[in-house]
Amino acid sequence: MKWNVSRCCLPALVVALILFSLCAGAPLASAQGGEPQYFAIRGAKVVPVSGPTIDDATVVLARGVILAVGGKDVPIPADALVIEGKGLIVYPGLFDSFTDVGLSSTPAPSAGEGGPRGGGGGQPTARGPEDRPGATPWRNAADEANISDKRVETWRNAGFTTVVSAPKGGFFPGQAAVFDLAGERNGDLVVKAPVAIPVSLNPAGGFGSGFPDSKMGVLAYIHQVWLDVDWSTKAEAAYEKNPRGTGRPRYDRVNAALADALEDHALVLIPANSSLELRRALVLADRWKVPSVIVGAHMAYEVAPELAIRKLPVIVNLKWPEADKDADPDDVPSLRELRIRDRAPSSPAALAKAGVKFAFSSDGIAAPADIVKAVKKSVDAGLPADAALRALTLSPAEMFGVADRTGSIEKGKIANLVVTDGDLFAEKTKIKMTFVDGKKFEFREPDRPKDPPKGDLTGKWTLKYTTPEGDEESTADLTMSSDGTLSGTLASKRGVATIISGYASADKFNFAINMPIQGSPADVSFSGTFEKDTMKGSIAVMSLSIDFTGTRPGSSTRSATVSLGGAQ
Repeated sequence: MKWNVSRCCLPALVVALILFSLCAGAPLASAQGGEPQYFAIRGAKVVPVSGPTIDDATVVLARGVILAVGGKDVPIPADALVIEGKGLIVYPGLFDSFTDVGLSSTPAPSAGEGGPRGGGGGQPTARGPEDRPGATPWRNAADEANISDKRVETWRNAGFTTVVSAPKGGFFPGQAAVFDLAGERNGDLVVKAPVAIPVSLNPAGGFGSGFPDSKMGVLAYIHQVWLDVDWSTKAEAAYEKNPRGTGRPRYDRVNAALADALEDHALVLIPANSSLELRRALVLADRWKVPSVIVGAHMAYEVAPELAIRKLPVIVNLKWPEADKDADPDDVPSLRELRIRDRAPSSPAALAKAGVKFAFSSDGIAAPADIVKAVKKSVDAGLPADAALRALTLSPAEMFGVADRTGSIEKGKIANLVVTDGDLFAEKTKIKMTFVDGKKFEFREPDRPKDPPKGDLTGKWTLKYTTPEGDEESTADLTMSSDGTLSGTLASKRGVATIISGYASADKFNFAINMPIQGSPADVSFSGTFEKDTMKGSIAVMSLSIDFTGTRPGSSTRSATVSLGGAQ
């Protein structure tokens, strides 16, 4: 489809289409319409997590909370919608312990209070810790909650009802909040905020990029920030007690935000994967004197007893280390790399055996269906299934201070449930429905072609197309499973977007992303045909169409682009 749209009228047209699509699509963000306030799931197997499994059980939900759970004797309100649960299993809603699902894609500011000084255009270079580079801890996920994030629906369809979501970017990107994945307005997502302060220990660039430009510099900088927070808190308390004759403490936005978050019992999330990093995280938690949780822990199988002694909670990143899809086939990995790839999924079993409290995080996983598959790898590596389930439900709720309201199936808790037709970790189990805050959502998988794909789309692709702004390129990093399901990311000058759905069948493919256009989220669909190292097709966005071509890096093809009525 070709569009003859002048550049001058394009923005107005796009805005109108956005408003129309948002108005038309608004009901999709809520539970399926016309449902009562009361539900009863009768005759199902219920796995409360906080107690023993109940066979032939009944769960009653009333106005967003669990009214009752028990056997056949549980009374069912006369006006409840009864769901026959024979052959179904009811679990607490799954809990993703560290992600950015439900957040806007607005980039983080790059400097903190009093931030990088200097003149001239662009970003001035930070000269020392007093400039607070890469520190925006006043950003609160609760303030940036975005119910229109398409991942809210895709995570929910995979059985996740609750997430800990945090901004990204910088050494102190912001404060994390607990979200429930349903609602009518952005604020409906928020269960509790703040709950955590993630930190990054990676330098922003190489030498010459400004302070701090090395791992040692980052560690020194972050340590200094915590010292400043402690000092300013004590100085302000002393000044408030006796201000006369005392110089008033200088206000620092970074210090104030971090002090307030710590006063609200927020946990500091320290990234660590290797055994060296894990041991260093133990030292940092002591040195910083803040309540800490380790995030990553791929090599926890080597240090689990040490973590147990310190009683430090752990969030295990389910993005298991694997070979780069585009790695040089002649580049032989070291024995150490192979060992880490093989043993990383055994880390949760080692933590469970040592008595370390742990939860699971999807950070880095693009397709939510892959999260439970990654947990299954840990079960296959020795983690008891009940421990795996607890790490996906009650343990993170306890860790982040919301176990009094979610994480298990108990009377009075939020009605967050996932209903399956089999064991959660069985390969062929399907999610039949989820309840979030007592609202029912049923997942109906769309029809798709059944022919097996005639090739493998896994790897990086360079996509070329033309918009009214000129020629553009994107990089699609695709992963294709054996049944043709596509997942991955797409990076362009507008940012990086996660593929929310996709498939390949015969020589055809389709995948979709959700990204902000003119400030509002919109679905963008790529479809076409492929052959070995080339693809071609069209990009559909808000009733507009753009032709594109794609090649794998290293291959060559003649790129055909076409004028468009554009997506901006």
